[in-house]
Amino acid sequence: MAWKIVVTSLKHLIHPLLALLCLSFTLSAAPARLAIVIDDFGYRKHNEEQILKMPAAISVAILPNAPLSQEMAQKAYQSGHEILIHMPMAPISKQPLERDTLRPSMNVEEIRRIIAQAIRNVPHAKGMNNHMGSAMTSDLAAMQLVMKTLSHYQLYFLDSVTIGSTKSTQAAEGTSVQVVKRKVFLDDDQSEAVVKKQFNLAVKMAQKNGSAIAIGHPHPSTISVLQQMLPQLPADVVLVPVSHLLPSAPHRTYPTHDPKPAGVETPEKPVAIPVDLTHRCPAPESIEKINPQATYSTIKNVFGTSPAIWSIYSYLTYCSVAPQIAASLLPKAPKRTAPKHMNILN
Repeated sequence: MAWKIVVTSLKHLIHPLLALLCLSFTLSAAPARLAIVIDDFGYRKHNEEQILKMPAAISVAILPNAPLSQEMAQKAYQSGHEILIHMPMAPISKQPLERDTLRPSMNVEEIRRIIAQAIRNVPHAKGMNNHMGSAMTSDLAAMQLVMKTLSHYQLYFLDSVTIGSTKSTQAAEGTSVQVVKRKVFLDDDQSEAVVKKQFNLAVKMAQKNGSAIAIGHPHPSTISVLQQMLPQLPADVVLVPVSHLLPSAPHRTYPTHDPKPAGVETPEKPVAIPVDLTHRCPAPESIEKINPQATYSTIKNVFGTSPAIWSIYSYLTYCSVAPQIAASLLPKAPKRTAPKHMNILN
């Protein structure tokens, strides 16, 4: 008898359960996460203020000794953007350097002094990334001094990856510093066509790998491309601050969005999930013979507990009350009464 109940229940429920499972997978699929960091803040006020008008999920990296470093840090913080210290580090090539550029030859006291001053100059920073730095980041001993210093300030490190042989990850071992790495440079070539191509590459990398970090600069072409492309992000990609991609970052759910064509205002639509599975329920006369609680107990004893078994019980319970719910929602016919002046003959 028990097996008959199981078979009867599964026969009626196979289609609705498949529908519920498909819906569950659709709703639980996590979107790809894309972090965009705009470097070199602190010199170009007009351009940087345009960046700060963009979604707050865009992170900004501020040069600690730039003339506008503290001003732009305050503005970025007030507008909700995540802030990084864009720490100057020595490159391999010979070129003009920022003041207090970190070099592999520096001792621990010099590195501590420079980083401490940078933190004072860029308030509200949550992380640090390297400005240039191919020589510094490829030197393990030097980067170990950097990571040990950062561990006292609870800052993460975003490796801009200006050289393939970077040692940032190895240097952070044994410290509390979390390291993430840049995947795409948006504007090595500042033409809009190339910036747009790189933006699309970053999106595809996020979709493929689950997340990606892109770095750009406050160039007019980069600003223009971001203004065009951010409203058109695919529905399965969400823009996030860098800290959301740290290994220790808590699991988050992100609101869905619809891509909008550039220059076209589309009214916001409420999110609705039309799920009506009452037509998949067994016939009322059949459901009356199936006691949901008894069926659940039988199936649980046979197959054990699982989300699928609980779904069977939930659906049987739903089907058992669906007719009453549907009837209660039907509009009731108005009660007709005869006019007072009419005689009603029985």
